[in-house]
Amino acid sequence: MKLTLKIWRQAGPEAKGAIKTYQLDGVSEDMSFLEMLDLLNEQLVHQDEEPVAFDSDCREGICGMCSLMINGEAHGPEVTTTCQLHMRSFNDGDTITVEPWRSGSFPLIKDLIVDRSAFDRIIQSGGYISANTGSAPEANSVPAPRDKAMRAFNVATCIGCGACVAACPNGSASLFLGAKITHLGELPQGQPERYSRVVDMVGQHDHEGFGGCTNIGECAAACPKEIPLDVISQLNKDLRHALKSGH
Repeated sequence: MKLTLKIWRQAGPEAKGAIKTYQLDGVSEDMSFLEMLDLLNEQLVHQDEEPVAFDSDCREGICGMCSLMINGEAHGPEVTTTCQLHMRSFNDGDTITVEPWRSGSFPLIKDLIVDRSAFDRIIQSGGYISANTGSAPEANSVPAPRDKAMRAFNVATCIGCGACVAACPNGSASLFLGAKITHLGELPQGQPERYSRVVDMVGQHDHEGFGGCTNIGECAAACPKEIPLDVISQLNKDLRHALKSGH
């Protein structure tokens, strides 16, 4: 395939950025989107040009690093991560626009790379449980109802990629926050800090400058792990209880 790529280039946080256009030939439909960018970077290096900076790690859809807006959609036209998006989703002669996440809470570092350490600080503020140190406890020593265990397992698949923030018109991280709150709140081990956790994590979310949720639903539609929208309801329910009980 031959493609026209319009890619956001920005040398650094304080530099002025702009969309630059590149022509790329020889793209296989079996390539992943990131492999296509690798091919572009090989071409740029051979032309003595600066390669495009972008994030990636596992390239298996589990680390959440490959965060790109592709033709205005978080991770592109398929409900998956960018590294698992394949070029068969595009056609020969297509023009593809590639941009970084656009959020004030995710400051740009270079080209397509943004700083998502705000998510780390939200987790640090309360996304953990109290546990005695020492040897690992027997897995079945703390009984958990199957429905709650399965729900906790399903929402724990959130990889913190930030697609929810990028897709949300308000720049809210409520789906990410709701997934973390629900994951721990469904388990017996998560009960001691359940309500102090939600207060601390919501406070950090707001401190980081993320917007408020107005239940538009773009976050759940863009989530590559299909985290359900109702985790935000659980977040709000726990927050109301915490505030009423004086946590």
